[in-house]
Amino acid sequence: MENSFEEASFASIVLRMATGAYISLGLVENPTTGEKKKDLKTTEYLIDSLRVLREKTKGNLEKEEEGYLTQVISDLELNFVKAKEKK
Repeated sequence: MENSFEEASFASIVLRMATGAYISLGLVENPTTGEKKKDLKTTEYLIDSLRVLREKTKGNLEKEEEGYLTQVISDLELNFVKAKEKK
């Protein structure tokens, strides 16, 4: 039986957390419900979790990984602020 999961990597971990945040921002359809629904508390938790991940991995990431994580956090923070303003 073949494993259908993608290879585990730092980028895939960040992507999974970011996808959850985009879903909770209401920007991406929830694959389970098919709905777009905001849950800013969950978004805030996921952004904070990514910040913790950045802090705990500081100095241990490849340049590309660090850049990717920083870009994802920045984009989520910007979208979070926009979502709060529209609330």
